[in-house]
Amino acid sequence: MKHIHHSLRQFILSAIDFFYSPFKKIIPLQTFRYAAAGGANTLFDISLFSIGYNLVFKKHNFDIDHFTLSPHIASLVFAFCFSLPTGFYLNRYVVFQESGLKGRSQLVRYLTVVFICVIFNYLLLKLFVDYFGWYPTPSKILTTALVIIFSYSSQTYFFFRTKAQE
Repeated sequence: MKHIHHSLRQFILSAIDFFYSPFKKIIPLQTFRYAAAGGANTLFDISLFSIGYNLVFKKHNFDIDHFTLSPHIASLVFAFCFSLPTGFYLNRYVVFQESGLKGRSQLVRYLTVVFICVIFNYLLLKLFVDYFGWYPTPSKILTTALVIIFSYSSQTYFFFRTKAQE
């Protein structure tokens, strides 16, 4: 298993770093890696959201016992179940690999920022779709763009900072 993990990490780093050269003078490597890994995970998340909305929930409410989730909120939960672990893996092993923090500490910090981002996602989706009447997938894309600013700042300066920064 360690061999697969190491090979996967090296493959991802090689792929991202291959495209870094033109950006070397304007953006630090870690920021580029965050943008590339985060961008890939964001596309994964939005794709899953769209699949959930259109194919899994078929634009219909989803009933769980006494709760009913609108299709865009059910799709948010669906996509989250997959993008959470991939996002943590990419942050821990690709972007912030020199953090020096223990995995458990990073996971708790990561889950904290993700929880806050989920709340932002939920509130913004409710605003854009339920109150403004916008289409769900473009609303999810706009919501994601707004949440990225908070996410990057909090992960860089708090959740995955190096020991020297603490």
